[in-house]
Amino acid sequence: MDELPGSSDKRLPRRHLYHDELPKEHEDPLIRNLHRVIRLAVKVLSVLMVMVIIWGVIDVVYMLYTRLMSPPFLLFEVSDIFAIFSAFMVVLIAIEIFINIRLYLGTNMLPIQLVIATALMAIARKVIIMDTETVTAMEILAIAAVVLALGVTHWLVAKRT
Repeated sequence: MDELPGSSDKRLPRRHLYHDELPKEHEDPLIRNLHRVIRLAVKVLSVLMVMVIIWGVIDVVYMLYTRLMSPPFLLFEVSDIFAIFSAFMVVLIAIEIFINIRLYLGTNMLPIQLVIATALMAIARKVIIMDTETVTAMEILAIAAVVLALGVTHWLVAKRT
């Protein structure tokens, strides 16, 4: 089997780690041109994601400034801290999504572990900003199930590679 260089028998064969969903060469000219359009669309999405990240950082700075300058001066209330944490997490999730896009464009590696980590970060944001007074027990159990499933999946993928 075509194993990765320096890998043990537990590692995945090379063919399972690489993808070729949008090959640059395809026997059908229509499919080849459609792949080019899709790759261009992914590049446009990556540029737009960078703009979202920059706007998100500006929003975090603006939020910090306005919350620090409003009474009580230079102090945060608990609700302010949760709002700031939420804004930070949104920017971090956007960065993770950009990294997913960049990996998709720049390598032939399937970024499965990174996608799972991004999902974990998104659900962690939900947990951090959760208003325990308005959320039901069933919603908390559902979030716990998602966290557990993603955590186990992340562990299994990390263990396998």
